Amino acid sequence: MQSLRELYRIGMGPSSSHTMGPRYAALIWKKFKQNAASHRVTLYGSLGATGRGHLTDKAIIEALAPVPVKIIWKGDVVLSRHSNGMLFEALDSNGNVIDNWTVFSVGGGVLQEDSRFSLLGTEAENNQTYNLNSMDQILKWSNNSGQPLWKYVDEQENESIWDYLAEIWETMQNAIGRGLICEDVLPGSLHLARKAGVIYQQSENRAEKRTGLLAAYALAVSEENASGGIVVTAPTCGSSGVLPAVLRYLQETMSISETMILKAIAVAGLVGNLAKTNASISGAEAGCQAEIGVACAMAAAAAARLLGATPFQIEYAAEMGLEHHLGLTCDPVAGLVQIPCIERNVMAALRALDCARYALFSDGRHHVTLDQVIETMYKTGRDLLPLYRETAGGGLALHIGAIGNAGKND
Repeated sequence: MQSLRELYRIGMGPSSSHTMGPRYAALIWKKFKQNAASHRVTLYGSLGATGRGHLTDKAIIEALAPVPVKIIWKGDVVLSRHSNGMLFEALDSNGNVIDNWTVFSVGGGVLQEDSRFSLLGTEAENNQTYNLNSMDQILKWSNNSGQPLWKYVDEQENESIWDYLAEIWETMQNAIGRGLICEDVLPGSLHLARKAGVIYQQSENRAEKRTGLLAAYALAVSEENASGGIVVTAPTCGSSGVLPAVLRYLQETMSISETMILKAIAVAGLVGNLAKTNASISGAEAGCQAEIGVACAMAAAAAARLLGATPFQIEYAAEMGLEHHLGLTCDPVAGLVQIPCIERNVMAALRALDCARYALFSDGRHHVTLDQVIETMYKTGRDLLPLYRETAGGGLALHIGAIGNAGKND
């Protein structure tokens, strides 16, 4: 598995796969093709189908500026390697193709390329930091060594990882802070009003304060993401509100130190890394179960850690968080990361804490393992029809027009 630096990435929303990844690819292409008079970028599959709503074209054009860029949308063409395919072409002054590069945005801001030549290099994208690639192996290490799960991160990563995770936590908190005070309307055709601040204020006077606070924090980050704000992929932009909400709520209600929070983020990172390595965190490849489901598993593991769970109870909490999102489709209305994406962050945050608390009632022994659920998630995602994998061709994205404005308060 790669470093947690490759899982937790700081960047601009609304989508790690549709905004951060393409922007990163464009910057790389620009660096190597500075002699181009213009560029042509073809977006395939999910990028071509929902890229407008995800600001893919804006991200690419801004990255390649001031050189002119032509965007070609081919949502009905899916390249064999991944649904999020991009073809970059450098053109001379006569419009002739100088060179081209096919690259894929595979989720979480991560890029993979074809084998013709490499522009990504051999650094972080190909380096393997962790020598164990399953939760079963990590649990055996923990059981044999007597060490907690976060200690495995400490042993495998460079010591600077803790400074990096501190930056990650600060960025998460800043996103919550901005989201709670902003009251404008989210960009896009749905004209959704932000609700995080209102719910936060209302939660002070409600008996069910837990639900209100978790909802407010998850909404704050998700609404920041939808507006193109700076968030942390956990594991993606579209699911970036789940982990921060759970961490913030527990820190406030239990007076937890920052050191403990960082250890919980490390444990959550192990879970996300396992899903990324052995399956997918891309909604375009495996549906929303790969984004919200994995985010819920990560947050459940972090919460269990903060609540004093054993490594086996932590694994159980994570397993439940993902298992009970199996089959979740990715069907963004109008191609925007808003409906049903924003509310899903709230529901996943609530479920994550419930999974953690439920796991603590057990000794951690159970029949279905996290490794098995990760494998099942990936196979289930691949079995989903393309219209349910971030193409806005099915589900709510297809039928929302039939219910008019019913979704405006979603």
